[in-house]
Amino acid sequence: MKKELLVPKVENVAIALTQNTLADGEKEYSIYLLNLRDDIMEGIIITCTGFGENPSTGEKIKTSTIRHSMEILLPNEAAKIEPILPELFAISNEYWVSFWVNEMMYDKKFIFKANSLDENKTEEVPILFVEGVMVK
Repeated sequence: MKKELLVPKVENVAIALTQNTLADGEKEYSIYLLNLRDDIMEGIIITCTGFGENPSTGEKIKTSTIRHSMEILLPNEAAKIEPILPELFAISNEYWVSFWVNEMMYDKKFIFKANSLDENKTEEVPILFVEGVMVK
């Protein structure tokens, strides 16, 4: 069997949703990829999709799929994937991350469940040292 078809368990990688207060008092939300590993992640591909139900109408919602790529993420480094609008917190948001380490491909799906950004459940996000919600 080819080496790239063996998908090992992804550990020490996380997706974080962070909140930042701007100078004018407005809040900005962002999604970050965190490499908490001791090795370099390369050839990173991330797909993002939102899905769920409109709370007022019950209508099914699915956002467009957005793709991002990064060449490299060093050990204990974070990279901003995208800003996110608070309106999307009412639905689940999926981030599918694929990357290479030492010629081995890793792949994992991270999901922020609907309404998971609760200011009472935030924690300090490693590397970034800001409050946020992490999915590991």
